[in-house]
Amino acid sequence: MKNFQVAYIPIGVPTFHLESAQKEFDKSVELLTKLSKPIEADLRVPSEMLLSIDKLKNFIDTIEPDLIVLQNITFANAAYASEVLKNFDCPILLWTLREPVIDGGRLRLNSLTGAYSAANAIKEFRPDAKFEYIFGAPQEEKVEAKINSTIRAAYMVFKMKSLKLAAIGHTPQGFGFGRAFDSDIMKTFGVTLESIEARELIDRAKTFSDDDIKEYLKNAESKMCGLENTPEKNRLDFARLYRSYKEYVTNNNIGAIASRCWPDFFTAFGTPVCAVLAMINDLGVAASCEADTYGALSMYLSMQLTDRACFFGDPVSMDEKENTITFWHCGTAACSLARKDTGAKVDVHCNRKIGPTLDFGCISCDNVTIFRIGKDCRGKFRFFIADGKVLDKPKQFNGTSIVVQTKNSAEKIVNESVLEGWEPHFVVAYGDIAAELKSIANMLNIDINIW
Repeated sequence: MKNFQVAYIPIGVPTFHLESAQKEFDKSVELLTKLSKPIEADLRVPSEMLLSIDKLKNFIDTIEPDLIVLQNITFANAAYASEVLKNFDCPILLWTLREPVIDGGRLRLNSLTGAYSAANAIKEFRPDAKFEYIFGAPQEEKVEAKINSTIRAAYMVFKMKSLKLAAIGHTPQGFGFGRAFDSDIMKTFGVTLESIEARELIDRAKTFSDDDIKEYLKNAESKMCGLENTPEKNRLDFARLYRSYKEYVTNNNIGAIASRCWPDFFTAFGTPVCAVLAMINDLGVAASCEADTYGALSMYLSMQLTDRACFFGDPVSMDEKENTITFWHCGTAACSLARKDTGAKVDVHCNRKIGPTLDFGCISCDNVTIFRIGKDCRGKFRFFIADGKVLDKPKQFNGTSIVVQTKNSAEKIVNESVLEGWEPHFVVAYGDIAAELKSIANMLNIDINIW
């Protein structure tokens, strides 16, 4: 697969103050080079400003972009943007430069008027699509932040086209919100959905001898606290299941899984899959339980954008005075999220009383994002996005829990999200990724609900 490509297209005409324009061009190239390096993007930059349609066409012939940074280096009429649009159908960031000097004299760039011409053309070509926009000079912090989040968002849209997400088993009765059609998820996100029965991984796990799983057990014991207290049969069966899952995701290049859990792993295998999913999450593979496919995709985006594990669970409690929402699940949180004073403590499942499952409160964090890819009552995709911070709290209930103090009213978030019919699973991403998620939604033409 080709590398993710960012194309810088600085359009304009030669009748404005070219000395000023050249300075902005050089600073823009410097900024884009800096922001492209962390993801090793293939940045394509013209050797000079594109101050004629012919120069623009010549540059267009050399690129195959996944993101276009379309900048009015000076004023340019709509013919320039139209030439870009008729050749490419990829995300666009429209960048307007600030006038470098306002002194009662000559208008040096007139970039803003050009932006209106370009935006008008974009909406004519793509009436229902959204594009990204920023106004300002290359050295401004807000400009750097916007361009950075847009590049990262476009990169995720690009990466999802090569993502294989595995649905392991079916959702339990009454959990249909987690199901996905392969055509639906591919059409909207570019993701390939693979399906496998849970019993296939269970049957594979049963073939492993005690010697076959020694290194997997040792690896888990190095991350968990108290796994040795789990009855030997459950402890060994957990390691068998861990090897089965790990080999499946590795051998099949799986980037995210949505796994069935109850009742099968209790009734057909005798050991829960909760702790296995925790280990898989810490391997960098997003792993949701209760076979929630869009929960797994939400986790994938969160983990890729933060480069660390995220929390997946139910909203189970709300404190109006503290302005907090507590998220919880049976014990699938990644070991790396455990509080330092307890570590990734192991216990039994809160309802079935069979282990191992994880049992801890999560570490605090000053900036987190609550996120969910969901669908409204008409089946249209939508993003749930809210900002907050994780408080320094011990576990709230048996299982794994996280207490988020939301930036806006927790009471309003809970009341309105219930009334709007949001699914009962959410992701808490350890990082402020709201800007990237908004851009991803725009690029995919998905509605955004910001709380």
